[in-house]
Formats: sequence, C-alpha cells, structure tokens
Amino acid sequence: MWLRKGGCAVYDLMIIGAGPAGMTAAIYASRKRMNLVVVSENVGGQTLWTDCVENYPGFTCIKGSDLVSKFEEHIKSFGIKMEYGRVERLSVLEQGFRAEIEGGKTIDAKTCVIASGKSPRTLGVPGEKEFLARGVAYCATCDAPLFAGLNVAVVGGGNSGVGAAIQLMQICPKVYLIESEAVLKADEILQDKMRAGGNVEVLTYTMPVEIIGDTFVTGFKVRNTKTQEERILDVQGVFVEIGLEPNSAFAADILNLNDKKEIPVNCRAETGIPGLFAAGDVTDVPAKQIIVAAGNGANAAIGAYDYLLRHK
Repeated sequence: MWLRKGGCAVYDLMIIGAGPAGMTAAIYASRKRMNLVVVSENVGGQTLWTDCVENYPGFTCIKGSDLVSKFEEHIKSFGIKMEYGRVERLSVLEQGFRAEIEGGKTIDAKTCVIASGKSPRTLGVPGEKEFLARGVAYCATCDAPLFAGLNVAVVGGGNSGVGAAIQLMQICPKVYLIESEAVLKADEILQDKMRAGGNVEVLTYTMPVEIIGDTFVTGFKVRNTKTQEERILDVQGVFVEIGLEPNSAFAADILNLNDKKEIPVNCRAETGIPGLFAAGDVTDVPAKQIIVAAGNGANAAIGAYDYLLRHK
C-alpha cells in the first residue's frame, strides 16, 4: 500500500462485496501478496438465505450460513482487512478508483473488483422476514430439493416464476403459482411445460397478504384483487420469484449497465475500464450460482494482479 499526497492510503486492490465472488477474490489476491481491502455491508450475501447448499463441491449438504462461516474463516486466516458499510459511489481517479462509503469515509485503490451481488425484490408482507430460510426462499435452483413432498407456492408469473414452478412440480405434490395480473408473462413454451405437469394451480389477479407459520411456514394468505376474497393456501414453502436487482447503482455513473442493470464483463472479468473488474451475480454472467460466483471472483483477482504487473 502506498500513500497519495496528503497521506491518503491507496491499496493495490479494493473488493466491493463479501459474498462468494468477493471472498474468493480476496483469497486469491491475498495469496498473490496484494495489499487489499474488502468493503461490504455484510459477509455472505445471498448464500445466507439458503438453508441447504447441495451443489457446492465437497459438501453433500451444508447450511448457507455454515458455508459462509467457512469462507469467512478462510479470509480471516490471511488477515484480510474488512471495511463494513454501503458503497454509495465509485469513481475513477487518475491512478485507480475511489469508493465513497456511507458516513463520509473514502477508500482508494489502484484496482477494483465489484462483487456486490444482487438483492431480491421482496413481497413486503408479514412473515416474509420471519420465515426466511424456514420456508421462505428466493432461489428454486438452490432450495427446491429441500421441499420434496411438500406443498409450495411460487410468487411471480414471469420466466423465473414459471421456471421455479416447473422445477418444483416434479418433486412437490401441489404447486400454486401466484400472479397479480390477468395473465402470466412467461414465455409460452415454459407455460405449456408447466401446465403439462398437471399439479400446478395458477392463481391470477392474486396478491400475497401474509406468510403464516410457527417454527416453519404452514400457510400463505392471499387475496383475489377482483373479488377481495382471501384464502389461506396449505403450503409449507413460499418461493419469491419476482426478480432480483443487481447492486450496481453506485457504479452507474462510470459503467454502461445492461437493461437488467447488470455489469457486462468479458471472459477475463474485465468491465472495459482498465483496472476495474466485476464478478458474480452483479455481472451479466448467465448462471447465478455460488460455485460460478466463486470462480468469477478468482478470475477477477487474477486479472487485477496481472493488470498491476503490467502497469507498475
């Protein structure tokens, strides 16, 4: 780490985000003896929402929180510096980047990896927060197997919602698909496949009201917006599939985001701005999975190291 005029510390690398992509990037960068800092609101990101991760090599089933603990233990073994807070703005300097963090603090670095992930759009109904990872889930690919033999509801009639229903209908006796509009927005080919299953009941003009339970989810109260009639669905799981928002707003002034607000990257995790890399779910990489994000993070850290070698 060197100092700018006036004594401001400048790191070799700043990593924004501490999910699988950010933590893996930190491990790789530390092993390269880079002077780095990780800036994040929390450690774990979306992985914390998952009750059981069954598709991460080395673990047949591990709680998301336990996997995050192992990641955190790993980065602590390297003595990696952590700064906790939300990045409000990222700007390009003459030699590097500056992150402005809530509260007024700034951090400067020669290179940067954005690994800030995504945040789910939430229902905002009672019970949603209380039963997170206890029946409420935001990723069918991650959590569907945990609900085998149980009745579930999926909220969202777009491609992600219908895709989730297709996954779940193969292992669940009954699946309710909740859509607030008159028709589903998903591609017809997906709708046809879902309806062919025979065990998905589509409820249009329907809004979530409350997720009910004790230790785990036991029911889902919904309301028909035409008749105002309310009913409680007998389900043990609620999948929220109304979309995810990339945590990219802080970099919108310097990057050309795609129409999903994702950061476009190439196969080297480069963003198009020299020295600025991105990894994980905040990018336009198609598969949003823990193992994919971790690989992206390693790729980005290696890219940042190579960039510094060429630009010393």
